[in-house]
Amino acid sequence: MKPEDPAVPAPDTSPKNAPDPSPGSAPKRPALAVLGALRPFVLRYRLRLALAAVALVVAAAATLTLPLAFRQLIDLGFADAALSAGAGQVNLVFVALFCVSCVLALGTALRFYLVSWLGERVTADLREAVYSQVLRQDPVFFETLRTGEVLSRLSTDTTLIQTLVGTSISLGLRNLLLFVGSVSMMVVTSPTLASLIIGMLLAVVAPILVFGRRVRRLSRDSQDRIADTGALAGETLGAMQIVQAYVRESLEATRYADATERAFASAVRRNRARALLTALAIVLVFGAIVFVLWLGAHAVLDGRMTAGVLAQFVMYAALVAGSTGAIAEVLGDIQRAAGATERLLELLEARPTIMSGSLHLPVASGTMLRGASVNLSSVCFSYPSRPGEAALDAVSFGVAPGETVALVGPSGAGKTTVFQLLLRFHDPQQGRIEIDGHDLRQLDSASLRQAIGLVSQDSVVFSADAMENIRYGRLDASDEEVVAAARAARADEFITRLPEGYRTFLGERGVRLSGGQRQRIAIARALLKNPPLLLLDEATSALDAQSERAVQAALEQAMKGRTTIVIAHRLATIVNADRIVVLDHGAIAEQGTHAELVAAGGLYARLAAMQFDA
Repeated sequence: MKPEDPAVPAPDTSPKNAPDPSPGSAPKRPALAVLGALRPFVLRYRLRLALAAVALVVAAAATLTLPLAFRQLIDLGFADAALSAGAGQVNLVFVALFCVSCVLALGTALRFYLVSWLGERVTADLREAVYSQVLRQDPVFFETLRTGEVLSRLSTDTTLIQTLVGTSISLGLRNLLLFVGSVSMMVVTSPTLASLIIGMLLAVVAPILVFGRRVRRLSRDSQDRIADTGALAGETLGAMQIVQAYVRESLEATRYADATERAFASAVRRNRARALLTALAIVLVFGAIVFVLWLGAHAVLDGRMTAGVLAQFVMYAALVAGSTGAIAEVLGDIQRAAGATERLLELLEARPTIMSGSLHLPVASGTMLRGASVNLSSVCFSYPSRPGEAALDAVSFGVAPGETVALVGPSGAGKTTVFQLLLRFHDPQQGRIEIDGHDLRQLDSASLRQAIGLVSQDSVVFSADAMENIRYGRLDASDEEVVAAARAARADEFITRLPEGYRTFLGERGVRLSGGQRQRIAIARALLKNPPLLLLDEATSALDAQSERAVQAALEQAMKGRTTIVIAHRLATIVNADRIVVLDHGAIAEQGTHAELVAAGGLYARLAAMQFDA
């Protein structure tokens, strides 16, 4: 065993590394600055974006051309000279109108298709990026954020962004072009009336922008409340057997109803604010336009303006009013999407507290080179959620290549914590852990975990068939290798009796299997991986006596030539271990062989007496 190493500083586990799900934690950045983070996802598709922009400009230009055609129709089509010439002039105007409408239809359809495609594509890319980032986080991350919260952000929040990218931004830009083009044409048509409208519009924009900030805050709060309902439902549905065993269906239904009502109340406040914002924008804008048009009507009556010019000005004013109302609606969507983007950015910007090293262990997937040596030197560790409570206190022990060491002790003694540190789910605050002489901090995390096979007490079975569940241990394994691993784990006997054998779907979390069958699937997965270091956390705890003997024999065969660390409460399964390390309150109480520890009369002897006497 190596001498004590200098204390290693504790990793930064402050909340800055994990998202803060609280509603009041919204950043103060402007909405457009927040949405700017989506730029890399959108700019991947520059060609489609450029085509959509061209279609948008063409459709807007066609729309702005319509008032000119109507002016020609009124001022020329029904003029005395045109009437004497017959219907030719009128027909020409209507043909021009139809051609413009065709251009408008083509541009609008192309724009709709391209931006809808962009919305779907960007949303898919964003979901993939967020999910991939979440998978890289360490357990500290999930101590501060519930799984249901992550799922809500992946579904509800990305849907809001899809609406923004696939619909709202396009409509906003279209109406912005119409607004700018219509105002410009109004200036060309009648500078006097246009200056009045522009001045009044500038006066009404300020209250609209101020009110829009409140909409954004309410949108963020609404999304947080929706996420709460998703997290609560996911937590409850994942524990349905406990809920029903304790007859708490009514309690959980009430809790969910309360969360839903809070989400509803928040949504009502948000929608009320959006409705008031829209009403405010329309009333102020239309009021200004109606007043100016009243002045224009009197100009026609006084002969200072033709009816065609006024009609053209009215149509441009209507486009300004309509585009302003639409822009106000889009601003509401932007505020909602900005709140959703903030929440997604918290996930995208999250960084794991456990940083991977660069050194790779010389272990090929599926090929055991040799048993790995393991050494813990004066390891001290406290979980981030319980910083004042030592889970391990100056723990030191070594495991030689090919040796089997058992960890025993009362619940909470620190046995599982040793596994957590070996897998580098956490780093110790003090001390050093080595595999084959390499500090775990120097190792590439994927390479480290590739060298470790884990069979946990709570065996995990995925929603797939038996073949794929076992192949999860080594993705390139052949069907024959999977079957061989299943036979070694004594799983082949029950798998072949399933309706479709190895291709039988096992249900969500393996609900179609018994606890012992799920455990043997997990053991087969670890055996297929064939790692140099095997971690067994109560690997036979869920098995009946007959299955336990069969699996224990398979494990003993699998442990030959490889390093194995076993956590065991059932001492009969580890009496033949090369060495037993007894932990108590995070410290090593004693260690030795079964016979040595029984003879010593310490904690292990008392535990053994209770179990073997029973």
